[in-house]
Amino acid sequence: MGNRNPARLLAPLALVAAFAAVIVVVQAAGTGSSDSTQTATVTRTQDRPARRRARKRVYVVKAGDNLSLIAERTGVSLETIEQLNPDLDAQALRVGQRLRLAP
Repeated sequence: MGNRNPARLLAPLALVAAFAAVIVVVQAAGTGSSDSTQTATVTRTQDRPARRRARKRVYVVKAGDNLSLIAERTGVSLETIEQLNPDLDAQALRVGQRLRLAP
């Protein structure tokens, strides 16, 4: 017992510190991408001519997206997204996956 190694005491503290750092980075990345993505989406929609909006609209899934967030960003109801994408598994969205938003 008298021969304590400092690494045995510091290893758990380092693990907790690393875990906390990962959480902070993930949360910061999630909030930053949501704001910039939403701004880009609004800008693109406003710049499009009216006739282009009448065509099929598609949303490309981004990291951190879920169906509720996509519905909120695009102004299309969850029910409509689910009806237009019958094979969609809301629990298994993939980055880059394309979702139909209009018939």
